[in-house]
Amino acid sequence: MDNQMPKTKKGMISRRGFLKLSAAAAAAAVSTDPSRVLHALVTADTGTVNHQNRSIFSACDMCFNKCGLIARVQDGVLKKLDPNPHSMKSRGMLCARGNAGVRQLYDADRLKYPLLRKGGRGQGKWQRLTWDQALDLCAEQMDRIGREYTRCGFLFMAGTDMQSTFVHRLAAVYGSYNVISHESNCLLSRNRAFLDTYGVVPTADVLNSKYVVMPGANRFEALVTPDSIDLMTAIRNDCKLVVLDPRFTKTAAHAHEWYPIKPGTDMAFFLAVAHVLITEDLFDNEFVAAKTHGIEPLSAHVQQYTPEWAALETEIPARDIRRIAREMAAAAPRAMVYPGRRSSDYKDSTQIRRSYAIVNALLGNWDREGGLIVPPKIKTGTIPFEEPFFDDNPEDRVDAGRAQMMFDEEGSFKHTRDAVIEGKPYPVKGWFTYKTNPMQTGANRQKTMQMIDQLDFMVSVDITMSDTAWMADLVLPAPSYLERQDPVSAFMASSTCSGVITRDPIVPPMFESKPVFWITKELAKRLDLAEHFNFTIDDFRKAQLKDLPEVATALEKEGVYNVVGPTHGLHEGKRFRTRSGKIELFNARYMDHGIDPMPVYTPPAAVPQNRFRIVVGRNAYITQSASTNNSLLWELEQENSLWIHPDPARRLGIRNGEKVTVESRAGSDVLKALVTEKTRPDTVYMDTGFGAISKGLSKIFGKGACIAEVLEDYADAVSGNMAMHETLVTVSRVA
Repeated sequence: MDNQMPKTKKGMISRRGFLKLSAAAAAAAVSTDPSRVLHALVTADTGTVNHQNRSIFSACDMCFNKCGLIARVQDGVLKKLDPNPHSMKSRGMLCARGNAGVRQLYDADRLKYPLLRKGGRGQGKWQRLTWDQALDLCAEQMDRIGREYTRCGFLFMAGTDMQSTFVHRLAAVYGSYNVISHESNCLLSRNRAFLDTYGVVPTADVLNSKYVVMPGANRFEALVTPDSIDLMTAIRNDCKLVVLDPRFTKTAAHAHEWYPIKPGTDMAFFLAVAHVLITEDLFDNEFVAAKTHGIEPLSAHVQQYTPEWAALETEIPARDIRRIAREMAAAAPRAMVYPGRRSSDYKDSTQIRRSYAIVNALLGNWDREGGLIVPPKIKTGTIPFEEPFFDDNPEDRVDAGRAQMMFDEEGSFKHTRDAVIEGKPYPVKGWFTYKTNPMQTGANRQKTMQMIDQLDFMVSVDITMSDTAWMADLVLPAPSYLERQDPVSAFMASSTCSGVITRDPIVPPMFESKPVFWITKELAKRLDLAEHFNFTIDDFRKAQLKDLPEVATALEKEGVYNVVGPTHGLHEGKRFRTRSGKIELFNARYMDHGIDPMPVYTPPAAVPQNRFRIVVGRNAYITQSASTNNSLLWELEQENSLWIHPDPARRLGIRNGEKVTVESRAGSDVLKALVTEKTRPDTVYMDTGFGAISKGLSKIFGKGACIAEVLEDYADAVSGNMAMHETLVTVSRVA
């Protein structure tokens, strides 16, 4: 191992030193076999055994829900995770993924110490570094790239995590406004649509609803607490559930009615529902007159969108569309079009979600029991900072102007990636990723590889060697959520309440893992930015809770703070945060940006014979690519399959369990066929998170197919959200 690294006067590794470290010299590497580096048997660092049993409050991190839990620790070893009965958001429950958090902690595939790439990207040759060596190297590269390409030449991307705020803080004080979130691959078009209609993104009170139309969302598998739990309770309390989905999901199986809607035609369905509500005078006239803007132009606009017309587009009978509209009106205001969460579907996804929002407004369900609500959210404090000004920085983000109304604070992964590949409007040569895996979750994996090839330096902070980390220059090991102290996090939980939750270490950090807060703080020191991180997590929490003593007390006693009380009727008489001050059925601001002020339907591209539209989705025990390698959850699904309907399978000579090739213009991959009537004849599906290229993921490496390999990269025109349902594929037998 080469420990003689040339230093600058600041103690940083020089560029020459970086190039020396990166040379493909096998003799300098710890091993060319990643199994020796990554696959050591994991044991808990228990220290002195004291034979004590402890129960510690925490919050799950196996998905974004942050359900409350209680960790049971015996002799310093985590034995079990139980639900926290005080958590109203998670209803005192913990799902399969939550229980599997124990295996994330004690995972043989965990990253154990900093690693430097040796040789070509993806070869799996790594050299072990000390933390000082790794941080010196990272800071030197950040400093160099900032000087040579401006501070905006370094890109930052963080997943949903209670410490992601520190990645954003580092980006801000470093001087880069090129920060993108994982959410730009999944839900920004929904947020854009509802924000531009209501001035806020509401939540759904499914618990008290009597009629729910659920387009695309799969709440009994793609779990969202408390909605997934409350929806089942609502059904038992005589709520009618209507599901529109090209797949027969578990949610569809529990619905009163399921319609295998033609993909890409949801807007046609809801414009037809709006047509019925308006032409038959079934909408809430009093509510619409007092609280909405644009009913007259909307009335004229939807005249063309009859149920008979929509039936031809959606393949749902006109009589059913008309009946559903009437039934929703009869149940209103305790009726809704469920907003969903995943919205990364089509190039007009924002307008599709606008049609959902408009129908909800016609039902008058805003701020009503069983409708769309905005519970009060706790506003925590912070430790403020001033962003330095760098006069050589470009005027805007690298992805600016590529979407009509992009959220600057979220960005667009698709558009940023294109800009990096093109080198326009300016070069981006560095990338810092934390707890996000765009190599698996971003459509068109080959383009992500192209993007990485344009970089001088890439650093990835993660728990395991994800496919994204596998392509990085420097990999830094993070602890699991069970080993670290986090800031407090406020949440909204629809029909239950809102609240606050936090985490403290259940066990000491294992191996040499360090939280991203510590990493960003150490990098700030090396970049002469220490003043912006001159605090501890304890200090940060105290600032967050300075004016909330009751929250601090509840967190200590019960592990969660719940805001109890009414969740509806809270906004009566208040002006909406829109240009008109009302719910915008007609959006004049859109017109100013050259966007249709009301949703205008465009038919999806026709699917030719022997081609298929591929759609994405979730099941109840996989969180995208973050949990497929978890040894407990892996037992439930060891590789993914391609859902294909029996009719085209027969035509193509494909039998159940046979290997097939799925191919698009983006790429191809091979996996087993699951011949099933649970999907439309023109639609295929596979789970996300398989076909891993990282040999550091021992259970799923090379197993199944990677959906990102075949998805083509389109974007929602308004938000820049990745549009993942626009891809058409061919399917053929593997000889």
